[in-house]
Amino acid sequence: MIHELQLVVLPEEYVSQEILHQKISAALNIREPFEFRILKRSIDARKKPVKYQLKVQVAVGESLSARSKTFVPKNVSEAPEVIIIGAGPAGLFGALKAIELGLKPVVFERGKDVRARRRDLAKIHKEHIINPESNYCFGEGGAGTYSDGKLYTRSKKRGNVMQVLDWFVDFGASEDILVDAHPHIGTNRLPQIIQAMREMIIACGGQVHFDSKLTKLLIENDQITGVQINGEKECLGHHVILATGHSARDIFELLHKQNIEIQAKPFALGVRIEHPQSLIDNIQYHGCATGDLLPPASYSWVEQVRGMGVYSFCMCPGGIVAPCATEPNEVVTNGWSPSKRNNPFANSGVVVQVQPEDLPGDLSDPFICLNYQRAVEQKCWEAAGKTQAVPAQRLTDFIAKKKSKDLPVSSYQPGIVSVNLHDVLPEIIASRLRDAFVAFGKKMRGYVTEEAVLHAPESRTSSPIQIPRDGETLQHIKIAGLYPCGEGAGYAGGIVSAAIDGMKCVEKVAEQVLGYVKS
Repeated sequence: MIHELQLVVLPEEYVSQEILHQKISAALNIREPFEFRILKRSIDARKKPVKYQLKVQVAVGESLSARSKTFVPKNVSEAPEVIIIGAGPAGLFGALKAIELGLKPVVFERGKDVRARRRDLAKIHKEHIINPESNYCFGEGGAGTYSDGKLYTRSKKRGNVMQVLDWFVDFGASEDILVDAHPHIGTNRLPQIIQAMREMIIACGGQVHFDSKLTKLLIENDQITGVQINGEKECLGHHVILATGHSARDIFELLHKQNIEIQAKPFALGVRIEHPQSLIDNIQYHGCATGDLLPPASYSWVEQVRGMGVYSFCMCPGGIVAPCATEPNEVVTNGWSPSKRNNPFANSGVVVQVQPEDLPGDLSDPFICLNYQRAVEQKCWEAAGKTQAVPAQRLTDFIAKKKSKDLPVSSYQPGIVSVNLHDVLPEIIASRLRDAFVAFGKKMRGYVTEEAVLHAPESRTSSPIQIPRDGETLQHIKIAGLYPCGEGAGYAGGIVSAAIDGMKCVEKVAEQVLGYVKS
């Protein structure tokens, strides 16, 4: 017989299989032998003592079945083709979904494969050189490969979250991501997983082309007829999924040049804050010594400041602040963690939600938000010495509006430069950040400290442009066969939601090409 049980245990009880066995036996009044496994796991740190909340599956008188792979390969080498622009989460999961449904994915990625991409990342850290086609945002796996691999999403109503997680496990992720309330893979493990996905796509008869940049959409009578790659090669087809990511500004410019409608979209702008991880652990776990009993602590917060939301974003326990510029003459920060989250620092974006109407300029200009974003990134680049070092300031000095005399050690490898961030961030951003930090510091005692350092800017939380599409067909509102997809098109906000959107777009292609009907 199979039972499911909700169990609350102390950390020291959780790490003991013997104690868990005893608690399950007592809760279900079981005398005979049984097997169990944890289905869901979360931490309740709202008060002392900190506890684990578990959902446990228990098998009495029978064995628990082993997990089976959920992705079933098919030979699609002779199947109808779907063109996919971009090999980030939306593009890769879209390609896998195409194979599942019997379509042949033809993927074009402007950047390099995941291994070759590492050399360009090293040049950013060591030589401050940005390759506009291969960086933290562009290349196999997209920005998701080097942005921590956090898989938590609130988009559960948008699609099959579990299929995304299952496929990650099929291609090498730990089964822990099926269990944890806030699943996480880790930047160190993602490259192998992404490579395995690509190898499967090719083995099934699909194609993946690197160093292949979209330079033109081929259109006749408002119908996609194909794409032009690298200014010369043409690939013909009536179904193109555009999954180019939130930082592909040249794609927005390309669409605008070809009179394909785009729109300004709200985005967020702010800083990335870094604390010692031990300090965050002490705050969140109420001073309890955690040792190996609890994972590095995280946090999340939201404040409303004079009509604008200020919130934490992409919090990385045991993480590193990374340089994520995609063009020369700009600096951008992001954060990531390895799988063990064992670095000595915790970092998080803290950003202000910006509406187009908050900005000076012509509201009919689709680039109003993008140009504002770019101007801040360039101003920060100039303020930090025109390198990939970033402007930085102690949190306490930022609140006091004074330049820091010195700075604590930072995980940001290209280096940090002491700057009064009120001089480089727009006033509507800096003033609200300041007030939000003061307000949140009263709720999370110890958060406001001179040990915390701000890095500027955090500016790529989402796309500042949306490519409008029909809600039913997911095609562009005017161009048939063009499927704006994922974060870059303004329809996703993270790895899982982007992957789901990629799969949904492919399902719409399959409806037209194969008569596929979603069950």
